[in-house]
Amino acid sequence: MRGKGLKSLRSLFKSRSPKNPKPDLLTLKPSVAGSNKHHHPSKPTAKKRIPWALVSPATVDESLPVASEDSTSELRNISNLLCASSVADSFKTSPLQGPDDVINSDENLFTIPWISNTSSTQAFHRRKALLRMRKAKWVFEKTQRRRFNLLVRNSVDKLGSKVALEVFGKLGRDTSVKEYNTLIGSCLEKARQSLDEDDFEDQVCYAYRLYTMMREQGFTLEEETYGPFLLFFVDMGMVEEFEYFCKDIKGDNFVSYRMGYYEMLLWIRVGDEDKVWELWNSIGEVGKEDSYKLAENYLLAFCKADRKEELLQLLEAVDITRISSVENIGYIFMTLGRLLLENFVEKFILALKNSDAMEESISSFIYNYVTSMPNLAVEEVVSKFKELHERLEVASSFASYEKLINLCCDCLKVHEALSIVDHMCQSDLAPSIKALRPIIRASGQSCELNLVHQIYPLMRSHNLKPDKRTFRNMISFCVKMKDFEGAYNILADAEDLYKESTTIMYNAILAEHCKEKNGYGISVVLKQMKDKDVDLDSETFSYLISTCESEEDIAKCCDQMHRSGIQVTKQVYMALISAYANCGKFDEAKQVILDEAIPVKYLNEIKSALVSALSSNGLILDALQIYDEIKETGFKPEPRTIINLIEHLRSEGELNRLLELLEGLNGSNFWFEGCARIILYCIGYKHISDAVELLKQLKEKNESATDVVVDQIYNQISGMDSPDLEVGLKILQHLKELKIRPSRTSLDFLLSACVTARDSQSAQLIFKEYQSAGFPFNVLTYLRMYQVLLASGEYESASNMMKKMPKSDPHVRLIIEECQKTYGHGSMPVKEKKGSIAVQ
Repeated sequence: MRGKGLKSLRSLFKSRSPKNPKPDLLTLKPSVAGSNKHHHPSKPTAKKRIPWALVSPATVDESLPVASEDSTSELRNISNLLCASSVADSFKTSPLQGPDDVINSDENLFTIPWISNTSSTQAFHRRKALLRMRKAKWVFEKTQRRRFNLLVRNSVDKLGSKVALEVFGKLGRDTSVKEYNTLIGSCLEKARQSLDEDDFEDQVCYAYRLYTMMREQGFTLEEETYGPFLLFFVDMGMVEEFEYFCKDIKGDNFVSYRMGYYEMLLWIRVGDEDKVWELWNSIGEVGKEDSYKLAENYLLAFCKADRKEELLQLLEAVDITRISSVENIGYIFMTLGRLLLENFVEKFILALKNSDAMEESISSFIYNYVTSMPNLAVEEVVSKFKELHERLEVASSFASYEKLINLCCDCLKVHEALSIVDHMCQSDLAPSIKALRPIIRASGQSCELNLVHQIYPLMRSHNLKPDKRTFRNMISFCVKMKDFEGAYNILADAEDLYKESTTIMYNAILAEHCKEKNGYGISVVLKQMKDKDVDLDSETFSYLISTCESEEDIAKCCDQMHRSGIQVTKQVYMALISAYANCGKFDEAKQVILDEAIPVKYLNEIKSALVSALSSNGLILDALQIYDEIKETGFKPEPRTIINLIEHLRSEGELNRLLELLEGLNGSNFWFEGCARIILYCIGYKHISDAVELLKQLKEKNESATDVVVDQIYNQISGMDSPDLEVGLKILQHLKELKIRPSRTSLDFLLSACVTARDSQSAQLIFKEYQSAGFPFNVLTYLRMYQVLLASGEYESASNMMKKMPKSDPHVRLIIEECQKTYGHGSMPVKEKKGSIAVQ
């Protein structure tokens, strides 16, 4: 537990002074670029820490991250984001201002107000402001919480909690509850992840200081504020801190029965069964309102902790229709699924059916139940979902169907998702375009592009109106299957629907022609775009540049793009790098990343593209140099770029470098691919111990992926001109130690390698491995063994092996004859006799 020895942390709750002066957030002075001189009050030694409830906010902040010398650009970025993050705020600025007039110099960066009171007297601008206001109300309010939370967290990550709070104040915005809550959550999350005890205390200190600032400013503190603290102390097993904090917040109109949820979680977490039963016995008569609310919170705690015994008793006593919220009921059904308590599901569903208030949510509760059941495949989840609805006579809701479709698509079970859509149609629930978008996405990810011929007719039959991006995806599927007729039919429908030709749809067709360097197809698409007055955009030019085969062609494309007034985008920069590299103009490719117009946020991707282009064209040393430069600047190269480097770094003596590259893939889905490639490198250069260590790591992370890599290992050994069977057998022995059973495919590859090496002794060992692994011998196994014996000149043993093979299969006879011609057979020609194979 983290609670041991945190004396200064506990002193916070014991000695907090309620008379701390209210800080003025607008007067806090941020430590920004241009000065390294920060005012530091005298600090105690490390052994005598400050009780942080008695310290001013400025002093507390000394232990937290402060802005570095290059913080000006970061603050400018945060400022721009804050000023542009809200449509609702932006319409309140002067309508005469352009987008570039909002912040035009460093001098007024921190002096502009968050909201301007300037208004226009012109009717046109009033109408424009009204339209923006309506858009703000509809768009911004729907996404405000998610976007702002993300913005605040990014600010904290880059600048630290203190400087982020200062920025909000300097921008003229009063810090509200949502900003405080996000900052508190960020500090507590950093504390969870911290391995340093001092840093842990500092983060919790600052989180609590923010909490006291909220109280001092008169904010009403809801569970959204104090809940994260209580859960944090529960998860960390910090009993004393939990108790002190509870005493501290009970004065804020705190509802006592809600405290029961956190208290029960705490005692379960620390294993204090006496306290658990003390709370349990405090419930009293469940029929009383207060006791019932307390019982509900204990029930939720038992659900979270999976305490089945106590949970069963409360489930028997509670009336599901009296649970305070739909969210809580949904969580209870999830627990019923985890613990497989279907009898309660039926009981509760029948009770909810008689409650008009909950009727629309019953289908979602069933979804919560079936998706929480352990060890169910997606198909089984769908089947159980349908079965429960039918048996309990519950109508499936549109929302639960959509969630079920998303679940199938997340697992790339596209056919199952389409079957759900069919079931919706049979239930007179017409699918929406929103429900079909995940199916289109999953079809592309699973490479089942042909499903577009099912999805698009379904859209038309239900008069669904796809957006332009959905049209583009379906057109892209068609062209990838070389179904250009289908692509143009969808394009024609899109033009009829939107009464205009859109560039992105033509780009989908153009992309496939450019990929195949099909000049005729490219010219046809460009002519169609010209005839229909479809404008070329940066994506169009990025495709055209990628097909250029000379420096002159690249220059022409760039000149035409410039004359068209099209801005250079990330895709264009990457296309330029690829085109120059393919033309052998590597110096020009390197010059691309020096363009000062490249936005900083795209520079990492563009440099990564240069690394890939150089390594693919044989300049591996140059690629590695730029890769190192990317890392030195604090950026992380793109995972696909690292895979490209691993693929092309094949010379001997590069193992340490490859392992370093693999570390750059940690936490990425590409790690498995990179690990597999390095294992094959180790096999090629006989680094057996390193290969085994990587196999061990691979098995720990994904055992099924290990089987695929083992097959690749033996495929590589089998494909060598002189297979190293010693390496193959050593790996086989290590697999047994790692408790990895080689597949039949792996043993087949290894036996084939014995044929090339004419090594019958190794073949006999491998032949026995089939039996050890539990694989029965089949005709291919016998044929491979027969080949090995013939190649080794062991004709008598080969003859005995031939007797074990089928006697009438013409394909087997043909293979045997070819083997005898290739390896010789002495005086043992194959003779067909009464439908069998005989040896003369």
